[in-house]
Amino acid sequence: MNEHRTPPGPKGRLGLRNLFGWSTDQLGLLTGLKARYGDTVQMNVFGKPWVLVSHPKDIEAAMVKHAKVMGRDAYITILQRTLGQGLLTSDGELWKRQRKLMSAAFTPKKIATYAEAMVRVTDQALRPWRDGMEINLHHEMSRLTMEVVADVLFGAGMSKADVETVSDAMEVINEYYANSPEAVVMLPEWVPTPRHLRLKRAVESIDTLLYRIISDRRSSGETRDDLLGTLLAAQDDDGSGMTDQQLRDEAVTLFLAGHETTALALSHTLYLLSKYPDVARRVHEELTEVVGDRLPQADDVKKLVYTGWVLKEAMRLYSPAWTTGRESTADVEIGGYHIPKGSQILMSQWVVHRDPRWFPNPEAFDPDRWKDEASLPRYAYFPFGGGPRVCIGNHFAMMEATLLLGMVVQRFRLDLLPGERLELKPSVTLRQKGPGLKVRLFERERVTQQDQRPTVSAA
Repeated sequence: MNEHRTPPGPKGRLGLRNLFGWSTDQLGLLTGLKARYGDTVQMNVFGKPWVLVSHPKDIEAAMVKHAKVMGRDAYITILQRTLGQGLLTSDGELWKRQRKLMSAAFTPKKIATYAEAMVRVTDQALRPWRDGMEINLHHEMSRLTMEVVADVLFGAGMSKADVETVSDAMEVINEYYANSPEAVVMLPEWVPTPRHLRLKRAVESIDTLLYRIISDRRSSGETRDDLLGTLLAAQDDDGSGMTDQQLRDEAVTLFLAGHETTALALSHTLYLLSKYPDVARRVHEELTEVVGDRLPQADDVKKLVYTGWVLKEAMRLYSPAWTTGRESTADVEIGGYHIPKGSQILMSQWVVHRDPRWFPNPEAFDPDRWKDEASLPRYAYFPFGGGPRVCIGNHFAMMEATLLLGMVVQRFRLDLLPGERLELKPSVTLRQKGPGLKVRLFERERVTQQDQRPTVSAA
């Protein structure tokens, strides 16, 4: 290893200017660093090296080849304030044990059984929608995916009031992570700022609810086929299962990762369909051919090929996970450069997914580009991360997104209201800035007769 070959990057030992850029415009900062310095860039933040890695083979090296010396990044300590030691935030032997126990709930056979709940909940959630109604796109998708996750996770054990409690608390948590000064500078949790106090109350409300549900289920001795039932039954080699604390941490992780990311993927996809009516027509035509007028089923997902391309393309442009971080626990070599122990390594989906080397005309929304997916380098597209830590719920999420998107497009066309613009606010996920996009609903029966609008040419 050439220990003297340091990646290029902006000057400054302390990196206060880099910290300012990170706290005000992460997407612009990362895009600019890649454009100016290339595939491997080092910048200092508080005197510590942060390395942006943007070539697929180097991302694979970090996530796969060097996986054993890649720990969670420094920001994980902030996420642990709400998620505890769940699969997203744990490390080492605890992570290995939890991953093994959680895998029982995410086998292909098990995931297929969740489809019925996804479709049933979505069918009920869409019934209040009416022709001509105006809705807040992200709020509606967030409500829908929250109800789906709650049903799949807890079944009948969660009331409507319980779902609202979790939804309200998760909104406080998401706002905390959306570039609050406390989160950006990792202000100690004990500092009693108004935002810290709101976060504490939100976590307490979720904990009260989840521990009650877990206690009731344990004491009843009842066996259920929901996700909680699977986790309660999961056992390690020594016969031990999850503690109440571990069940709580994994449940909160599923609410954050399983609800928020899918809501964003759906709202961004529907936003793009509102701008590309020819693509929306093709999705509807495929649904008519595969599903017809009935409710979709798990077996339909693999047949909805074009719908899958549309989701992949929307997640390429607006990946809910816009960057993935690791911390090197030993010196490594990546991209021909020496990366010292303790470096924060960033791999940004936002940057790599818009690289013209892998995606010609990268700013365009073009689902047909996925016809030739096999020609893409590995890790040119990684919305769910990769390596041993690849998102355990990736197949669950894609099935959910496909079914939910299909049911919306089956019934409605969504038109963006005049003056509405997509602005982004990166936090833990790539959220929409402000109150969210507003759209008008048009029942699909009218659309097939009237929708002859021209295609909008830019995403």
